[in-house]
Amino acid sequence: MAKARAIVKRRKAVRNIRKITKTMQMIATAKFQKSLRRAVGTKPYSQKVRELVRELASSVGNVDHPLLRRPTEKDRKNRIALLVITSNRGLAGAYNGNVLRAAMHFIRDQEKAGKTIDLYVTGKKGVTTFNYQKRPITRRIDVSDNPKFAEVEPTANLFMEEFIAGKVDSVHVAYMNFISAGSQKPDVMTLLPLAGVDAPAAGKGAAAQPVKKEIAVYEFSPNPQALLDELLPLTVRTAIFQAYLDATTSEHVARMISMKSATDNADKMVKSLTMKYNRARQSQITTELSEIMGGVEAMNK
Repeated sequence: MAKARAIVKRRKAVRNIRKITKTMQMIATAKFQKSLRRAVGTKPYSQKVRELVRELASSVGNVDHPLLRRPTEKDRKNRIALLVITSNRGLAGAYNGNVLRAAMHFIRDQEKAGKTIDLYVTGKKGVTTFNYQKRPITRRIDVSDNPKFAEVEPTANLFMEEFIAGKVDSVHVAYMNFISAGSQKPDVMTLLPLAGVDAPAAGKGAAAQPVKKEIAVYEFSPNPQALLDELLPLTVRTAIFQAYLDATTSEHVARMISMKSATDNADKMVKSLTMKYNRARQSQITTELSEIMGGVEAMNK
């Protein structure tokens, strides 16, 4: 009887856990739908801003801007800034582990190259991990679960100031890149210097071949330098904001999948415990019947 009661208590506990995981799965699904609309809605804007800057740089020719500065051997500081975006909560499967592994791989490669890392961390999971590894954190950046542009903008401005002042040679962001609902990939993005917006160099690749092509002539108002002064910082701000949105959406996907898996496992465990209980109960009934029959036989003697 004691064994059957233990199984009943365990089955009840598993059912209670299943209720919790099922609820968390539903919450994560609702948050994912909301976050997905934001991440997908802002991505075309971020890409269009970068395309606009690229076209502007191509029309101007040689672009000279502090955010496009590529440190030379003379002014190189061998110091880079790395922002690691993790979550504040767990129960999200391998989400935080994958991001932190990508960040640690990048850190080790840079340290082997003789560079110093200024570590900026978002999320309690990342802070706990780096504190455990005794890695100094330059600054902890707190952002709400529903990132807003006004929360991210000061961080982007800080990185731009550090880069323009020459205190760091480059700025990178380690985060979970949201590709689709079924695909998320840990990535380390180069935020500064801005890549892909430089004017294409003449005489390289396909441009070296004599191809007849009509070149559009643009008239800018205000002047191209003023436009670049406005658009290049905007490109940096939108890029880091998009990274936060992708990370948040990927977190909700990971938690939704993790809680669904936990709920399915709880269902399987309940069925298994029910079968064990039935066998224990059947064995108990058989034992009781044997004892009754034995008592009856003893009384008839």
